[in-house]
Amino acid sequence: MKREEYEKRAESLLLPILEEFGFEMVDVEYVKEGSNWYLRAYIDKPGGITINDCEVVSRRFSDLLDEEDYIKDPYILEVSSPGLGRPLKKERDFQRSVGERIEVHTYKAINKNKIFIGILKSYDADSVTIETEDGEELVFRKQDTSLIRLAFDF
Repeated sequence: MKREEYEKRAESLLLPILEEFGFEMVDVEYVKEGSNWYLRAYIDKPGGITINDCEVVSRRFSDLLDEEDYIKDPYILEVSSPGLGRPLKKERDFQRSVGERIEVHTYKAINKNKIFIGILKSYDADSVTIETEDGEELVFRKQDTSLIRLAFDF
């Protein structure tokens, strides 16, 4: 089985649990870091996810994964909130972030810059449009971007 299949199957097991609690699935990934495999589920809800939320979902999810037992390699299960600097990848990430401040990182410099910050105005399958602080609209082709994520100030 391939990584994508593991992730899809994990999503289908996780969705009913999340729907029961009114949580949202942000992402599921099956990745190797060092010598360990990780199955990570990122979940969210309005107001943010708590440690208790993660614990409840993790227990139920773990039980289902044990019953199904379709991942043959040993792995570590993690259920967490998506965190601040998470990349926007999927349609629902962009949908949720319209009107928010985002960072767009490009592979090649444009006017000597590789990082652009602005309000996400619109997006489609191929492009992202932001409005900068000086009111300028910039359109980026997704294939030219190395990272798109929510911007945050410290």
